[in-house]
Amino acid sequence: MIRKFLLMLEAGLLLAGLLVAFAAWQQHVTLQQKLILPEERLLDVPAGSTPGGLLNRLEEEGVLHNAFWLRQYWRFNLDGASLHSGEYRLTPGMDAAELLALWQRGEVVQYSLTLVEGWSFRQVRAALAKQAKLEQTLEGASDAELMARIGRPGEHPEGRFFPDTYRYVRGTRDVDLLKQARGRLDEVLDEEWSKRADKLPYSGPYQALIMASLVEKETGVPDERAQIAGVFIRRLQSGMLLQTDPTVIYGLGERYNGNLTRADLREPTPYNTYVISGLPPTPIALAGREAINAALHPAAGKSLYFVARGDGSHVFSETLGEHNQAVRDFQMKRRADYRSSPIPQ
Repeated sequence: MIRKFLLMLEAGLLLAGLLVAFAAWQQHVTLQQKLILPEERLLDVPAGSTPGGLLNRLEEEGVLHNAFWLRQYWRFNLDGASLHSGEYRLTPGMDAAELLALWQRGEVVQYSLTLVEGWSFRQVRAALAKQAKLEQTLEGASDAELMARIGRPGEHPEGRFFPDTYRYVRGTRDVDLLKQARGRLDEVLDEEWSKRADKLPYSGPYQALIMASLVEKETGVPDERAQIAGVFIRRLQSGMLLQTDPTVIYGLGERYNGNLTRADLREPTPYNTYVISGLPPTPIALAGREAINAALHPAAGKSLYFVARGDGSHVFSETLGEHNQAVRDFQMKRRADYRSSPIPQ
């Protein structure tokens, strides 16, 4: 009786061993199978999806076989691994093991949006609206409503976002991307303000940001930013008007047609620095770190004037006479390729 029992036990153990070996072999073969993909595709994984559900879906679509064994592998070998929602890039030649590893790493497809130095807030909103992979929640919202939604009620939006490249995944909300850009500006401005030069004519960081936006719009030549800031600050300190064209253009808004006239320079708007004294009430564009740094570290000197050469750079002058001569040389004898700002790179 005991011998018979031992023989049955031995047979049962052998059978169990064979089953384990078969399962291991089947799982290995299933993991090594190549996905049936004629071309690259994006796999959309909505929030709340499970690996089992996705594997069944891919089996129904004919992308893979034996989803059962893959589900068991995820359950027993990758226990506790979370599945991030988003898009996963599937490529021809990928096998099932690589697919599961992709999910385990949460390697979702990322997109990017670049906010460019010198952009207006209108351009920022237009760029956001073109991002098809962003969840658009701000369509139809006024600027004031938008600022309230990102937690900045009552704040003027112009120049309040840091120009940089921001990465996101499908389904990210536009409002969340703006929150990130707004927070990034605070970080950069605080860092630069803490290292500012002495005796600057600013009541606080916001005025420095306004100045940085003027510098950003006046020149894209890196070596000139601090010089431009120096001219503006000396003009402020001596009680002179800033007289910078970009503020006039900003004040005209959609009425500006590309040609700045004498009448435009005389028109009283809150931004016309040919009429108002001091800085305009808000920034006029996005300012990058270099422009912010220049506004807080202006170049020393005596120049009070500058005029565009036509190649994107400027001639700086200390006296009105020198400036008038530079105007005659570079403004009244313009070549056909004259440019007041650098050619974008």
